[in-house]
Amino acid sequence: MQRIALRANPRAQRYILRVPADGGPPVLTVPRGGSLATARDFAQRQRGWLAGRLGERPEAVPFVEGGVIPLRGAAHRIVAAGGLRGLVRRETQADDEAGAIGHLLVPGAEEHIARKLTDWLKREARRDLETAVARHAAALGRRPTGLTLRDTRSRWGSCTADGRLSFSWRLVLAPPSILDYVAAHEVAHLAEMNHGPRFWAHCRRLAPHTEEARVWLKREGGRLHLYG
Repeated sequence: MQRIALRANPRAQRYILRVPADGGPPVLTVPRGGSLATARDFAQRQRGWLAGRLGERPEAVPFVEGGVIPLRGAAHRIVAAGGLRGLVRRETQADDEAGAIGHLLVPGAEEHIARKLTDWLKREARRDLETAVARHAAALGRRPTGLTLRDTRSRWGSCTADGRLSFSWRLVLAPPSILDYVAAHEVAHLAEMNHGPRFWAHCRRLAPHTEEARVWLKREGGRLHLYG
């Protein structure tokens, strides 16, 4: 049977089985007072439903020659450029076969494509995020103490009490408005370390498209973890 991750939640009222869109294992929420035996029985009874959902879930897309991935929300085909040296290059040209609007030319041996492309995407993400954070911080009259990139599944960004911001590098795969919202969200925490009314007022002032971006992340964000 498919491996299932168990997650205890004392606020849950019932057993809940869900399939994350990010390619991670199914998660079974166990309510207060629940037991492993009951959780196992519940999972067994949901085998048909689980198999159907897993069959519908998109497959992972590795960073390999010919793969098509999003960059700032637009599809790009990965192309092995050959040669031993050089930087990843982006070309904007039509590709009717894949419906892509650009190519990402990755130099070097094919076995190094994944590493080189990941490193390049992280640099692009940092550049975009530093620009967005600087703009929002200036508008708010605050200054972060640092910016780091991570690859977390649980959150797109975070802000520590001492003003250090952290973001998922995968935001560079999303449309620019999504990255901009997450940057605004974390910058707003420099003024309000909570999710109260004043925080959301700051966030919406910095990013008027906050609600649309939150809906997009909830609906599509998990798919960004399928790449690479």
